[in-house]
Amino acid sequence: MPVSVEKVAKAARLNLTPDEKKRFQKDMDSIVEAFSLLDEVKADCEPSFQPLPVKGTLRSDSEEKSLSQKDALANTKHKERGYFKGPRAV
Repeated sequence: MPVSVEKVAKAARLNLTPDEKKRFQKDMDSIVEAFSLLDEVKADCEPSFQPLPVKGTLRSDSEEKSLSQKDALANTKHKERGYFKGPRAV
């Protein structure tokens, strides 16, 4: 079923000129044609959520030595009483 540019333009409250309607109709026809390829897909195929298989995206959760408070604050000017000093929040 062809999609009418006029129907879409009316729903979007667009005032199109005849030249624009003609140009957009050609674009819309090519988009609908591209999506019609989905009709050829077999109903029993597995869905694909990623174009490539994703494996090993998570690192192992292991305990590591953390920074000391002194080391964490070493490169900042904005510190006060052993903590980072941020802007006042009201």
